[in-house]
Amino acid sequence: MKNISPYPTATWRLLITPPLDGATNMAIDEAMLTELGRGSGQPTLRFYQWQPACLSLGYAQSWTEVNEAACQRLGYTWTRRATGGKAILHTDELTYSLIIPRHDPRIVGGILSSYQVLSYGLLSGLQKLGVSVEQADKREPHPREERQGAVCFDTPARYEILWQGKKLIGSAQLRRTQGEGVVLQHGTLPLHGNLKRILEVLHFSDEQRAWQESFLLQKATTLEQVLADIVPFAKVAAALTVGFAEQLNLEFVEMALTESEQALAEQLRIEHYANDSWNKRL
Repeated sequence: MKNISPYPTATWRLLITPPLDGATNMAIDEAMLTELGRGSGQPTLRFYQWQPACLSLGYAQSWTEVNEAACQRLGYTWTRRATGGKAILHTDELTYSLIIPRHDPRIVGGILSSYQVLSYGLLSGLQKLGVSVEQADKREPHPREERQGAVCFDTPARYEILWQGKKLIGSAQLRRTQGEGVVLQHGTLPLHGNLKRILEVLHFSDEQRAWQESFLLQKATTLEQVLADIVPFAKVAAALTVGFAEQLNLEFVEMALTESEQALAEQLRIEHYANDSWNKRL
């Protein structure tokens, strides 16, 4: 694997939060992004989990794809991400977020070039767990892939993380021009469990559901399936932290949210991510 360093050494915050509901998780990431854009925040690598399980839609995805009755029956919540992509059922996983000033040399250029750079940290971290992975290339899609559905993990984007051709980590990015510019990148690593559970909480015809189920199992995997073992969240987070540190020449210091970030996150949760005005806007 190519070593992206050297970059100038930088110190970033490491934030590992306890399992939280989906609206709160999304609000925290946006609060950190906003404060960094205002000049009062700091670059951050965050790892987190979701409790209860939560279905998240991509920024531009229609909420009518959500089976709200099924979510309620299963005890899931749902929200809309600020980043793009398609639906993800967040359960039994590790989610990461990166909050970075746009002028940082690690992400200069376009979205794809920054995906490539940041993915080296993910690759390195997974290799420390004994996983041999690669970046998705820019191959032309197979004809069947043109039938992409509402599920994020059915098709890898360029530079996402693959194991034996199956998507292991999916990522999405948001860029804002406020202040000097800021970048948020989300990513999801399924640790274990049945990936087909997401199909229970999205609307499909019988034919679409059968096709999607077959296609999803061909195109996506979990860390448990790769290693034939369940790796604890904390161990995976530690490995990925080292991977980012080594590949991007970073030093991480564990720090909590600031009071202003916490206050803004609480406001964003109520007014935005737990509110139909945001979640059902499309």
